[in-house]
Amino acid sequence: MQPSDALYLFNEGRNYQAYRLLGAQPSDAGTIFRVWAPNAGNVSVVGDFNGWCGGVDALHPLGPSGVWEATVPAAVPGSLYRFEIVNRVSGEKLIKSDPYGRGYELRPGSAAYVATPSQHVWGDGDWLARRADWDWQHAPVNIYELHPGSWMRHPDGRPYLWPELAERLIPYAVEQGYTHLELLPVTEHPLDESWGYQTTGYFAPTSRYGSPDDLRAFVDACHQAGLGVILDWVPGHFPQDDWALARYDGTALYEHEDPRLGLHADWGTHIFNYGRHEVRSFLLSSAHWWLAEFHFDGLRVDAVASMLYLDYSRKPGEWLPNKFGGRENLDAIDFLKALNAMVHAEFPGALTIAEESTAWPMVSRPTYVGGLGFSMKWNMGWMNDSLRYFQRDPIHRRWHHGELTFGQVYAYSENYVLPFSHDEVVHGKGSLLGKMPGDAWQRLANLRLLLAWQAFTPGKKLTFMGCEFGQQREWSEARELDWNLLADPGHSGLQRLAGDLNRLYRDVPALHEQDFASHGFEWIDCHDSEHSVLSWLRWGRDGSFVVVAVNFTPVPQSAYRLGVPKAGRYVEILNSDSGHYGGSNVGNAGALDACEGEWMNRPANLQITIPPLAAVLLRCG
Repeated sequence: MQPSDALYLFNEGRNYQAYRLLGAQPSDAGTIFRVWAPNAGNVSVVGDFNGWCGGVDALHPLGPSGVWEATVPAAVPGSLYRFEIVNRVSGEKLIKSDPYGRGYELRPGSAAYVATPSQHVWGDGDWLARRADWDWQHAPVNIYELHPGSWMRHPDGRPYLWPELAERLIPYAVEQGYTHLELLPVTEHPLDESWGYQTTGYFAPTSRYGSPDDLRAFVDACHQAGLGVILDWVPGHFPQDDWALARYDGTALYEHEDPRLGLHADWGTHIFNYGRHEVRSFLLSSAHWWLAEFHFDGLRVDAVASMLYLDYSRKPGEWLPNKFGGRENLDAIDFLKALNAMVHAEFPGALTIAEESTAWPMVSRPTYVGGLGFSMKWNMGWMNDSLRYFQRDPIHRRWHHGELTFGQVYAYSENYVLPFSHDEVVHGKGSLLGKMPGDAWQRLANLRLLLAWQAFTPGKKLTFMGCEFGQQREWSEARELDWNLLADPGHSGLQRLAGDLNRLYRDVPALHEQDFASHGFEWIDCHDSEHSVLSWLRWGRDGSFVVVAVNFTPVPQSAYRLGVPKAGRYVEILNSDSGHYGGSNVGNAGALDACEGEWMNRPANLQITIPPLAAVLLRCG
């Protein structure tokens, strides 16, 4: 594409590859620098190649586009640089990082560097070809969410680099039966404590874990091992650091001038001006960059609810209505639709997943029928109801049975992911294990039951690192997970259960094929609140089925009669109370028989033992 055409599309908000136009572009004549600063009077690039002196390498405007350009022969790959911008009205001089920078200094430095063209040779062609034809709606999707810097560390506290994570993390995730990794934001960010959610480098992987090619090699290795990789991506807000995007040319350029539109008071961050064409090109190009240049398999979009509502976390008088007088952010809605349409058209099989915590309709429905166009949406209601229920002492659970059954009322209104995410194990909330009531044995049993409840409930799955083996402390980005807990049989047993649940979900069609279809789920009995017992069927598309029976109390249920679709031998393919997992070994001796005879409006019935605080999965035949 010619620069003039790229500029036109950029100003129209339709340039999905603006990273090929702006930023630092190495060439035979040196490095071509381009930056969007429409309210600047003068712009120059300063760097280690000119003694950081403004005015030495001045940029000139490219017509009325607002973009400035210069070719600097002395700037070569590896050179550090910033832009010096002088506002044309106030004369204010600003030293700014490059919004399109492809690499930055290691914190606390904030200068970008001229990136070396990638030398990585991809070996994941077969994976990408399969992904393009992937029927993800009927496939298992089981995501291991992690923070790369605190999953595992060296004895001296240094985080693992990408090659080291590839060596340790990939085999672990494969062995545990996950289908995807989800990385908390690895876009460049200055503050470790933000976990990446206050992004300053929308086109640069953080320098904490190695080079951009190291990240490419990591994603490539995941694909060759059969793992997809999803990137947590943050288009909802950006930090106020004066060297980054905020008031970039001395004016509200990427954000809104009015704080009632442009400021997140809760987070101390700015809101993007989604109605500005060049901002839309910037964000759409960032999404394109990560999927095209790093082969990520999807984007989990953070804080979508904060984008959709003009009054999000605002009191009356602190927000401005849209042109129709409503609270909907019309520009953000248009942007999200454009984002999803672009991803699905340009990267077949790539997923977009919304963290959206309200009842906004049709989040995961196509744009051509009026939806936002996401592939899937986090089911925050299911997560909150489940955790609220599980935190109750079992003696009180009978009075709150509906907290578990209510989710089926809306379970198929969206394509849902069932998340136990990082947000649930920080900021005083305690670990998942720490939320569980009872003594040490009961806490582990409850957590085994919680993971089984997630695995056997319709919806794709997401679990944050450490939950699979019962991390006891809250997660902290400043230290690795408490891997020493695996020396305890209760924790190692929980980890074995998590792996077996993942593999069953992956390998048993009835547990994943109809995650999004109401006819893939059928209650056997959802009314036995007296015993805090639930039972249901999961159906495959070929008519195969499994039986799930769950006991939410520490009292075993013996000779518990269930109606089932047909008579025959039923094999107990999982019992979360097995001694193999640290349980008490109450169960059904591996199998039991269902006899003819109507029960619960079904033609056959069986008598099952449901262990204490446990789930049992049965398959006929």
